[in-house]
Amino acid sequence: MTKVLVLGELTEDNSLDSVTGELIAAGRQIGEDVGVTLLGTDVDGPAHEAIALGASSIYTVDDEALTGQEIDPKVTALTEVCNQINPHVLLVGKTQDGREIGPRVAFRLGAGLAQDCIRVGIDADSGRVVATRPVYGGSAMAAVTFPGDGPQVVVMRGRAYEPSDPDASRTGDVIPIAVDLSASPNRVRNIRTVAQASEGVRLEDADVVVAGGRGLGGPEPFEVVGQLADLLGGAMGASRAACDAGWLDHSYQVGLTGRTIAPNVYITVGISGASQHMAGCSGAKHIVAINKDREANIFKDASYGVVGDWEAVIPSFMETVRDLVDS
Repeated sequence: MTKVLVLGELTEDNSLDSVTGELIAAGRQIGEDVGVTLLGTDVDGPAHEAIALGASSIYTVDDEALTGQEIDPKVTALTEVCNQINPHVLLVGKTQDGREIGPRVAFRLGAGLAQDCIRVGIDADSGRVVATRPVYGGSAMAAVTFPGDGPQVVVMRGRAYEPSDPDASRTGDVIPIAVDLSASPNRVRNIRTVAQASEGVRLEDADVVVAGGRGLGGPEPFEVVGQLADLLGGAMGASRAACDAGWLDHSYQVGLTGRTIAPNVYITVGISGASQHMAGCSGAKHIVAINKDREANIFKDASYGVVGDWEAVIPSFMETVRDLVDS
């Protein structure tokens, strides 16, 4: 049986971040015994959330030093948890914290590391993890595995797995782990925090995403893109080309170097469909492409395609949606 440990993450209001449920679902693909580590204070609520999502054990490290933005104490705490429970596999989300914590913990453990993975499985012969990750800018997928018999660290891309439906009847153990963080080196300190206000649903969590690209021709059309997203109860996104041009902030960027999304419906407007962009939306269940270039790559991946000028297509589409809502 493969013992899997997931690094749990918390939101600002101290509830379980959605990435933790995704990692639990991924962990259950490779082993029945999935544990979750929660670093912080007052984590009883998140611990029971994780159990309801399928975790069998919760390992908690309670220390005020883990509630801030400093990474070093979290690396020390997670390393010590791994040293005490000896998991075969450590799953970490590719989040702002996770992309730093995963590699550093792997180094301290002397473990192999697979980055930016979208699938995990077990090799039938060796019993080692097989992880699938995009390569060559997302134009191909590589299956990688780990030599030897030591621990394996996998950093998973967000929205690669759907969390299981929570089941409040599930039971599990909550086990406190004592870690002395007083001697933990803190080589990086937070000087200041700049908060960016946002409204509506988070891009990664939206069921509907409407994104614009270079084909829109400038920043003004994104007002229409935003209106369509609001009308559909979704979120607005953009391609890297649009963000690099300064039409929207990079926090809206979908793609290999931006956000990874997996909505039920992804509507693209004026996006060509380069492999780097498609790597960030490959989990979308339905892609609707609107582009005046009938040879655009986006149509190869689209469930539905509209060849035409967005200025003619979008207003008509919005009017139809409003009529359906009003009726």
